[in-house]
Amino acid sequence: MTKQHCILIGAPVDSGKRRVGCLMGPDAYRTAGIRQALQSLGHSVEDMGNLSPDPYPADDNDGLLHAPNETIAWTSRLASVAEDAMERGLPVFLGGDHSLSLGSVVGVANHAARQNRPQFVLWLDAHTDFHTPKTTDSGNLHGTPVGYFTGRKDFDGFPDVPNPVPQENVCMIGLRSVDTEERLALEGSVIRTHDMRDIDENGIAGPLNRFLEQVAAANGMLHVSLDVDFLDPSVAPAVGTTVPGGATVREAHLVCEMLHDSGLMTSLDLVELNPFLDERGRTAHLMVDLCASALGRRVFDRPTRSYR
Repeated sequence: MTKQHCILIGAPVDSGKRRVGCLMGPDAYRTAGIRQALQSLGHSVEDMGNLSPDPYPADDNDGLLHAPNETIAWTSRLASVAEDAMERGLPVFLGGDHSLSLGSVVGVANHAARQNRPQFVLWLDAHTDFHTPKTTDSGNLHGTPVGYFTGRKDFDGFPDVPNPVPQENVCMIGLRSVDTEERLALEGSVIRTHDMRDIDENGIAGPLNRFLEQVAAANGMLHVSLDVDFLDPSVAPAVGTTVPGGATVREAHLVCEMLHDSGLMTSLDLVELNPFLDERGRTAHLMVDLCASALGRRVFDRPTRSYR
């Protein structure tokens, strides 16, 4: 197993939605033993602590959007930190709500562009998060990161996206709650989408294998964004956007073990953990276990498929 230098980046972002609690996520992952889990696999671990956003004017929240100035400030900060961290190892962004990916993905994509390599994104989520600030009904900006980093318009005030991720380089798995505006936009796109009916009928390994083969063929860099609500809430209750019918623990571990087998993952988000809603830390522990699976933990060693 290739040893990595894993860089833990606490991103206590809680501005992307109105229900508070995700700011406690980074420390919950630490309490659940993420550093120890990765070190036990032989990886070196650097913990950058918890970031703070760039300076920003106070939000009045008189409009539809919730906390836009704070979210813009987080986006700027995370994009800069992500780009720098990619030079040193494999960053693991400890969220924080999913609006953190507005910055994390833009940052890693900027690094990939400097390496003259294409950026790919695997989006493990119940939601597509393909809104823009103009299409969102809720005003919650955690529903916009995919729209932002793929270059959709109407992100006024946000940092420019110099290296948007091509739509064909994005794969979404686990979808089961998609707004009408998002569905219509996605139908006009070439983003790969796999909802839970697709997974139930065809399994989870096939779609993921095909995407990983595409990444490998392009010598791409792969960012994985794992939302707690990718999982069924019966096993991962600590999320404010529960949607029944999510991935099982076995399916999630299979995805993560396949990611490790491929050797393609270059950065990772762990998002939407709200410890205030958890049950004795069970969700935090499960997410740490999945992170460990993605970085090499397994029950038995077995021959693995090469994607190189």
